[in-house]
Amino acid sequence: MAKLCQRASCDYAQLSTEVKNKVLNTLATLLEENYDIICENNLKDVNAGKEKGLNDALVDRLNLTLSRFKEMVNGVRKVAILDDPVGEILSGRVLESGLRILKKRVPLGVIGVIYESRPNVTIDIASLCLKSGNACILRGGSEAINTNRVLHSLIKKAFLECGVNPDGIAFIDSPDRELVGKLLRLDDYVDVIIPRGGEDLQRRCRQDSSIPVITGGFGISHIFADFNCDIDKSVEVIYNAKVQKPSACNALDTLLIHENITDEMLEKLTVKLLPKKVELLAHGDVYAKLKALSYPYLKEGSDADFDTEFLSLRMNVAKVSGIYEACEHLRLHKASHSDAILTDSNAHARRFVLSAGSACVYVNASTRFTDGGQFGLGAEVAISTQKLHARGPMALEELTTMQYVCEGDYLVRA
Repeated sequence: MAKLCQRASCDYAQLSTEVKNKVLNTLATLLEENYDIICENNLKDVNAGKEKGLNDALVDRLNLTLSRFKEMVNGVRKVAILDDPVGEILSGRVLESGLRILKKRVPLGVIGVIYESRPNVTIDIASLCLKSGNACILRGGSEAINTNRVLHSLIKKAFLECGVNPDGIAFIDSPDRELVGKLLRLDDYVDVIIPRGGEDLQRRCRQDSSIPVITGGFGISHIFADFNCDIDKSVEVIYNAKVQKPSACNALDTLLIHENITDEMLEKLTVKLLPKKVELLAHGDVYAKLKALSYPYLKEGSDADFDTEFLSLRMNVAKVSGIYEACEHLRLHKASHSDAILTDSNAHARRFVLSAGSACVYVNASTRFTDGGQFGLGAEVAISTQKLHARGPMALEELTTMQYVCEGDYLVRA
């Protein structure tokens, strides 16, 4: 599979934008025409997941609802209308020797993507890889095997209908975990590995891979509510960050509240969170304050909770003395994904942005915006939380690298 994928990658790198867009639009149409079949297979996966005892967060990620289906299809069409990054000239010059140098974008080659739960990721990755001229080997989670099978069959059909070799969008059609280990060692054929999942998957890929790994998708998201924030507006942002899609990797995990506004913030926030039954893990004297408010979904938090990505209707709540302690908390707990400050102070906003080690930092906005579609990128392969090559939502440009093209008139070096 990897050998065939590598061969196909050479073809994909040379495809015209017109052909790539034709495949993408054909795929979007095929997805719409086969909605019932896709839903039928997705229901098998959802029911099987419930029978296996998957938690609510994983079942939610697995469920391809109508709105998520439409978002997936629209994502394919959005990728088709985006500018093609392949071949873009980034710079050029002529040296004294007469050598002409161009620096341009080229595909990475073959990308191995290992991901969990969400079946729409199969379509997102295939679309972005094709448009950026890359081949890919897809290894989705075993819990979504039926949905991924039918989605991959439609991808192949779209390629064949457009006269394009389908071998470059390969799918490991087996839940065997040993195959992940084999994929991680195929450095002769695969150029980069992108794991999209929890901390255990990220760690395994970093430790076992002989191929460069771009890590991402896991991270503890924080919001710091400063003493001078608009409390009513801040409550709406916090609510959105926690409740809008709690199973997402950019959903709020830890809320830090300035000590001067803790009482008022908690009074208003608990009223907002109560109908959604959000469980609050309270730290320090915040527990006593919430107890006095008779908030029913309350537990005392531990230090370990600060390093937990909940992916559910749970979150930490703690009090801090100010911006310095908030930034120190982010540093101690390795903030790397999506973190926000709610403040009316430009100085505090600037300090937070400069101090946060996050791929995406927000000022007076929900962390839920960390998403390729929301950023106008069509979709993303993953949210990279490392600092080399790519950071944040990885879309078309992030799936390319640079190449120097040097031209001379039978030129030799003096």
